[in-house]
Amino acid sequence: MTNAFVINGGKPLKGEITPQGAKNEALQVISAVLLTEEKVTISNIPDIKDVNKLIELLGDMGVIVQRINEHTYTFEAKDINQDFFLSEAFKSKGGGLRGSIMIVGPLLARFGKASIPKPGGDKIGRRRLDTHFLGFEKLGAQFNYNPENGFFNVDASNLQGTYILLDEASVTGTANVVMAAVLAKGTTTIYNAACEPYLQQLCKMLSRMGAKISGIGSNLLTIEGVEKLGGTEHRLLPDMIEIGSFIGLAAMTGSEITIKDVQYKELGMIPDVFRRLGIKLELRGDDIFIPAQEHYEIETFIDGSIMTIADAPWPGFTPDLLSIVLVVAIQAKGSVLIHQKMFESRLFFVDKLLDMGAQIILCDPHRATVIGLDNQVKLRGISMTSPDIRAGVSLLIAALSAQGQSTIYNIEQIERGYQHIDTRLKALGADITRI
Repeated sequence: MTNAFVINGGKPLKGEITPQGAKNEALQVISAVLLTEEKVTISNIPDIKDVNKLIELLGDMGVIVQRINEHTYTFEAKDINQDFFLSEAFKSKGGGLRGSIMIVGPLLARFGKASIPKPGGDKIGRRRLDTHFLGFEKLGAQFNYNPENGFFNVDASNLQGTYILLDEASVTGTANVVMAAVLAKGTTTIYNAACEPYLQQLCKMLSRMGAKISGIGSNLLTIEGVEKLGGTEHRLLPDMIEIGSFIGLAAMTGSEITIKDVQYKELGMIPDVFRRLGIKLELRGDDIFIPAQEHYEIETFIDGSIMTIADAPWPGFTPDLLSIVLVVAIQAKGSVLIHQKMFESRLFFVDKLLDMGAQIILCDPHRATVIGLDNQVKLRGISMTSPDIRAGVSLLIAALSAQGQSTIYNIEQIERGYQHIDTRLKALGADITRI
């Protein structure tokens, strides 16, 4: 029997909520501890499955891991057991975790070789790993896929800096290539690099460890290889996807919510996109305050044409928040076209929203038009299953705004990305029970 959430919706919430540390940053910077034998301390680590699995995996490899408090760990990667990478244990653990791809760059850089099982993870279209491997190959790594044991084996005993034009601005791909390049001989230039805040955080951390990286925050990174890296301390940014989710939650449930410590300057255009939906929010210190609103009206473009919200690589709007925007638009006044450019199949959860009474036209796998109900009609509670992390939270927000009872199954998907989400929502007054 899997776990499920039972939600009695339709009640406004109230209070303060603090976003967790950024999941996507955590997977990168925790992998980076493999680049040095010295101690690295990382704080604000979210207590979620994907991150805990990666930490456990590092422990299995021989990294000395100490938990200082609930969200702070130290890592010391002195002795790494190379044989572990060809074991069945690594295959089952590494294969079940998409983030395990992130250890390859650091391992190549420091030890000159790595093996990884073919990765699994979210069902949101074909998330290709080609960018990672093409980058490693440009740096001089040789790799072959062994179909018998399902492992990629990579030999990188002689990594050389070079010019790399990434075939797509993949965040994890850029991070992985950066981690491989910091210890390569000579200078590496990465063009079409991802420039998300998480990647900037990784580069800043590596710089404190002794790496020479210029161009941080742009799509052109220049890395001068160094002999070795040292230890450092690093604090994760708050998770911008959680922050966006809570803004949407406040608006859709007509709640007054304060989101604490958001590192506002790192949020890019996220607050503005929610403002375009008509949601009022104000910055108080480094907190976002959202007043209780009975109505929010979607802006039109200056010429009166229908608002389009589309995702794009940073500093564009993150694809992880499009599902949230889609759900929040259901109770807005006006219409909006949601265009999911970067992943296919991510909009297929709208059928559940239609069952709840939403007015949505799914144009194709990438586009949906939402015709806002303006709170004239409430959604109704239903039973549903969460297909991926972000859709799961979108459905959770819909359920909290709906009249009656909803049940969401497959909440393991939600919990891969959001820590203790039920207890934190309960603290705001949500009627949510885990069964």
